[in-house]
Amino acid sequence: MLVKSYAAAVQGISATIITIEVSCNKGIQFFLVGLPDAAVRESHERIISALQASGYKFPRFRIVINMAPADIRKEGSFYDLPLAIGIMAAAEEIDSSRLSEFLIMGELSLDGSLLPVKGVLPIALKAREEGFKGLILPKQNAREAAVVDGINVYGMENIKEVIEFIDKKREVQPTFVDTQAEFFARQESFEFDFSEVHGQENVKRALEVAAAGGHNLLMVGPPGSGKSMLAKRLPSILPPLTLHEALETTKIHSVAGKISKDTSIVTQRPFRAPHHTISNVAMVGGGSSPQPGEISLAHHGVLFLDELPEFSRNVLEVMRQPLEDRQITISRARFSVDYPAGFMLVSSMNPCPCGYYNHPDRDCLCPPGAVQKYLNRISGPLLDRIDIQVEIVPVPFEKISEQAPSESSEAVRERVIKARNIQAERFKDSEGVYCNAQMSPRQLREYVKPDEAGLNRLKSAMERLSLSARAYDRILKVSRTIADLEGVEQVASHHIAEAISYRNLDRESWGM
Repeated sequence: MLVKSYAAAVQGISATIITIEVSCNKGIQFFLVGLPDAAVRESHERIISALQASGYKFPRFRIVINMAPADIRKEGSFYDLPLAIGIMAAAEEIDSSRLSEFLIMGELSLDGSLLPVKGVLPIALKAREEGFKGLILPKQNAREAAVVDGINVYGMENIKEVIEFIDKKREVQPTFVDTQAEFFARQESFEFDFSEVHGQENVKRALEVAAAGGHNLLMVGPPGSGKSMLAKRLPSILPPLTLHEALETTKIHSVAGKISKDTSIVTQRPFRAPHHTISNVAMVGGGSSPQPGEISLAHHGVLFLDELPEFSRNVLEVMRQPLEDRQITISRARFSVDYPAGFMLVSSMNPCPCGYYNHPDRDCLCPPGAVQKYLNRISGPLLDRIDIQVEIVPVPFEKISEQAPSESSEAVRERVIKARNIQAERFKDSEGVYCNAQMSPRQLREYVKPDEAGLNRLKSAMERLSLSARAYDRILKVSRTIADLEGVEQVASHHIAEAISYRNLDRESWGM
């Protein structure tokens, strides 16, 4: 008998339906075709053991299984369950009439229990798109898939439950998740808050401007000055995710297997802080079985690179294109996949190898030229993509010992949201542009028109501080954001002045 069950393969952050055709005839051989990898081929042994442990016998027939389309490589162990159900149906051990209604995914343990799988959210979206009535998968993945409306999600604990459900011998209630209620309930809880940071008012202001305009930011300061502490609090002042952004972020984390069993949807902007020993592939994604990298896991959130010069130069250079295009394409001989990479880059570094250049109380011990050599570990083109470069100095004892809390993240966040709303209205007709940092040169000329005093100040600063020409556009973008925070349309002289103060590393005197 020939039957068909249905599964899915994840490519990038999208899914493709896989039709599993199972034919049972006289004989005792077992054939599995359709470009399966080693993990899929090994399913034969897991299926035999799982069925025996659940009180069933593996059919004694000549079994031929084709996984179509045959030109897509099938990878991973989550085809165990649809293969097992297809085999039992083809051997007429269970009723096959309902198989076309369900998309089935799950890895089998030897005792018949179901183990969680990756990429459930894009699979659920594809199942709804293709008109399936239900999705059968491990119970640990049920809440994640139930975020998708319009399809019933059945979470099962073992293969016996699945067989009895398909055979109409067991009633199972679909998992229900109130997506909007859960999404809004968890949006406001943050582990870190700006009120815990004493002093560093100029750096807090720089972080507020960066958050308001989506600008990339670099903090330069000695060890212990608070760079990492401030960076960890940046997500608490960013605008909340929209439901669309949350679903897109959840898809990426689902494919990477980063969704816990108690989580159905990502409700807060991601904060990723990879170690400086990270490889190119781990940063941008890829591998023999492509997976999203750190830049994609930080999509709609923050990618924090602590001690920026310590990262491999190759790792830093491969980020240049994603910073501009907000996506990364992983190309291989047989396929290519696209991962979104719309992240906000926040980085920190010491001012020199010893860490105490420009320190108010300690002397720098570096030899002549060492400061500039240390800075040169970061290429000009990458530095060009960092709009705000702010110097940070240690907090004096008087500030550290203050008992009064500083301004809370909630207060700062309100100003950031107001500025972002202004930008949303400004760019409502510009596809793919959501904040000032993404403005094209044409949009820059249209929306940033400083008054005469502002232009004179900018010209004077370019000449007096030896600012590079590449700083010009960045200063205008940041000044536009500062004006938005103030709620004014005209970019004035004091907006330009503040934006200029955020270009420390562009000064030719730095490190001399």
